[in-house]
Amino acid sequence: MRRYWIPKDQIREAAGSITVNFSGDIFHHIFGVCRQEVGSKFEVLAGDQKAHFVEVIQVGKKSAEARVLETRTIPSLKTPHIHLAISVPRFPVMEAVIEKAVEMGVVAIHPFFSEYSFVRSAAMVPESKIERWQKIVVSATQQSGRGELLNISPALSWTDLQNKFNQTPNKMGLFAYEGEGQKSIKNYLQSRQTQKPQEIWLFVGSEGGFSQTEVQAFHEMGLEAVTLGEQVLRVETACIALVSVLKYEFDLMG
Repeated sequence: MRRYWIPKDQIREAAGSITVNFSGDIFHHIFGVCRQEVGSKFEVLAGDQKAHFVEVIQVGKKSAEARVLETRTIPSLKTPHIHLAISVPRFPVMEAVIEKAVEMGVVAIHPFFSEYSFVRSAAMVPESKIERWQKIVVSATQQSGRGELLNISPALSWTDLQNKFNQTPNKMGLFAYEGEGQKSIKNYLQSRQTQKPQEIWLFVGSEGGFSQTEVQAFHEMGLEAVTLGEQVLRVETACIALVSVLKYEFDLMG
């Protein structure tokens, strides 16, 4: 079934009925690009943990109207919420990570700049790229049917990222590393005897990985280095694999 993400203010309730008004870019996409018409039925999502099944009843030149036939509740993402902190890789890789992170149920992505980042500063990330990332989030949300948008934080320096992450009893973190001293992620998770966290932060390097200085800083933050095996994984593959392991381990698959 087709799904579309729309602003909340396009859903209106009056006289006991709920209607949806489409205008602007949303109207162009649904009725110009996707060729929906009077009588078409599809779902709309608006970030309120609800999916509204609608039927189009009117289409004009610049706007359209649909009536809500039924509404279902979309379950919230289970805890622990997964946060993905990623050293900004090449832009096509970043786009792939964002798309899959949405589909995998990641709550937020925190881009940052490290010694080996493909992109070294916020000035090297054009506004057009940020807009494209947001469009990818919306598109993947529509495809997967999740009830809320993934949040992409503003890109931070390595130092600012360390300050943002404050490990507490309800928050845990780990970083992917292929150098010496790492544990398998399976052994690391099995060795934990603490209570179930509310948040898990995954720190993943870009194509060059992390420097020794950064690895030492992670250890000083109380984070463990983990590996997914002997094979060297691409950035996007490592992100998907790490999230998949955590979803299985913490019963987030349902």
